[in-house]
Amino acid sequence: MTDNIISTAVIIGAGIFGVSTAVQLARRGVNVTILNDGPPANGASGRSLSWLNSARMRSEPYHRLRVAGIDRYRTLAAKNPDADWLRFDGGLTWDADDERNEIDAAYRHEVSIGYDAQRLSAQDVSRVVPGLDTSGITPQGAIFNPGEGWVDLPTLIGLLLNEFSELGGVVVTDQGAAKVVIEGGRAIGAQTAKGDLHRADAVVLATGPAVPKMAAENGQTIGDDTPIALIVQTKPLAHPLRAVLNTPRVAVRPAPGGTFSLDADWAADEGVSVSADGSYQIHESVIAELLAEAAKVMEGNPQLEVASVGVGGKPIPGDGEPVIGAMKDIPGYYVAFSHSGATLGLIVGELLAYEVASGAEHPMLATFRPGRFKPV
Repeated sequence: MTDNIISTAVIIGAGIFGVSTAVQLARRGVNVTILNDGPPANGASGRSLSWLNSARMRSEPYHRLRVAGIDRYRTLAAKNPDADWLRFDGGLTWDADDERNEIDAAYRHEVSIGYDAQRLSAQDVSRVVPGLDTSGITPQGAIFNPGEGWVDLPTLIGLLLNEFSELGGVVVTDQGAAKVVIEGGRAIGAQTAKGDLHRADAVVLATGPAVPKMAAENGQTIGDDTPIALIVQTKPLAHPLRAVLNTPRVAVRPAPGGTFSLDADWAADEGVSVSADGSYQIHESVIAELLAEAAKVMEGNPQLEVASVGVGGKPIPGDGEPVIGAMKDIPGYYVAFSHSGATLGLIVGELLAYEVASGAEHPMLATFRPGRFKPV
């Protein structure tokens, strides 16, 4: 236990950022309450592809944060060697055969920063990555990143919540959306939709795609580029594919129990419409097409069946970089909002809890402060 400048905290949101931060604070001896509008992992964390990676090109600070995030998962995997919810079987990606193909540039960049990458032809892939139909790999080839993996976030969140409860943490669910309460210019707690006020020395807003709107209600601006995302979970299937696939038409990720998670940007764009009341309408023909695209890249082109479909906002900040840390204009108010919530889930909780509990700023979060966004 470390010395704290705070003794109590409220976390709004029971996704991976909120729960990870809560556990880390509880480990530091802080009394923590989590507030969630429904059951844990009912938002973006429950419909995430959850590919653990730092592939392709991004800023150096963002890459370092993601690599640190993967490191924490490796530590967790070492403690749970038989887990079927956390695996490091690599990731394979290829691009379409057109002017947008960036495989060569991506490979050169990954090599230049020491990110483990192998440039493979279709023939090479069949020897390195089992479970593929390689006929769709384009002439530019593919990149295999052997150090990548995946996690099942709902399972991880459940395990973290077990520890959180053992540490004395409190979880309050199904009382509607909570909001940050400001008095005297500082955050003093959070109030549920049912009117219950939970006072605390610090409040962490970790509500995924809802963060920018909720922050705006307190006069704070956070750039937002959140799209609608669609993920399909298949029924169990005996199949040798173990790597995460990111292809021009579909992403395929193994999941516990012999199931697979599938997504694609085009499927969300073409297959989901928003009704006047804010509810989502999913077009069955697009789901069928997504299943067909997944089958094409899997060995034997298996018949895939839908077990469940998830749809909702995918948290992406306006400039693509994470938004983590204190709202400087409102003491006691912290925020966590980012894409790649799975990859960053453990490290963001660790570093944000450090800042909340100690009042100090962690240098790895220096470029990710919410104050970089200016009011429009």
